[in-house]
Amino acid sequence: MEVDGGRLRRLRRERALSQRDLSRMTGIAFDTISRLETGKQRAQPRTIRKLADTLGVEPRELMKED
Repeated sequence: MEVDGGRLRRLRRERALSQRDLSRMTGIAFDTISRLETGKQRAQPRTIRKLADTLGVEPRELMKED
């Protein structure tokens, strides 16, 4: 599944979180978060759910719109 990296970055920054903070809070590797934000990696549904839950949004808000 393709995450909208810019949206993920914006939501993370709005919550004053670094990539490392988000990594610690979700258990998702720092490198994975970095690659998701730059569009270099696709995400598994469970990864999207963890990010969405931590950021307080619905998973669809992280998804790239076709």
